[in-house]
Amino acid sequence: MSRLSVVDPATAEPAAKSLLNKVERALGATPNMMRAMAVSPAVLDAYLSQSGALSKGSLSGAVREQIALVAAVQNSCEYCYAAHHVLGERAGVSGEDLTSSGKGQASDPRTQAALTFARAVIETRGFVSDADLAQVRAAGYGDGEIGEIVANVALNVFTNYFNSVARTDIDFPVVALPAK
Repeated sequence: MSRLSVVDPATAEPAAKSLLNKVERALGATPNMMRAMAVSPAVLDAYLSQSGALSKGSLSGAVREQIALVAAVQNSCEYCYAAHHVLGERAGVSGEDLTSSGKGQASDPRTQAALTFARAVIETRGFVSDADLAQVRAAGYGDGEIGEIVANVALNVFTNYFNSVARTDIDFPVVALPAK
């Protein structure tokens, strides 16, 4: 059972209701994480704003979902790991890559470089080495894309931590976390 309250969209205050309706339209459902965030509309708005902004960036939805899977495993977030399996599949991530992405592995070499860099950002708390930067640049990522990788890591660390604090009830098909 969740340790933080969740909002029922039907009885939500106007600001929360508006945001939850936006989620419902986009996803066709209102996940428990969003309902818990809606207790403070500012929290849900912050999450939706950053997520929406990053969806307009140069990284594909598939790569963003694979970064989310890396973060979920690194931060032991069962909720996010389950959610991003579903969202990753919707974004076109193959079944093989859904399974391997959490371990920081991808079938595409360029995506592999992004996941390796994302994992390094998490493991070093942002203090990546010159070699880490050189490796992601060698795969063809420019500074803007590198910034987007960092921003996607930050967004996912936020949701990982939020769900770990809340112990959000998983409302996606449960997928066992692999070892780090």
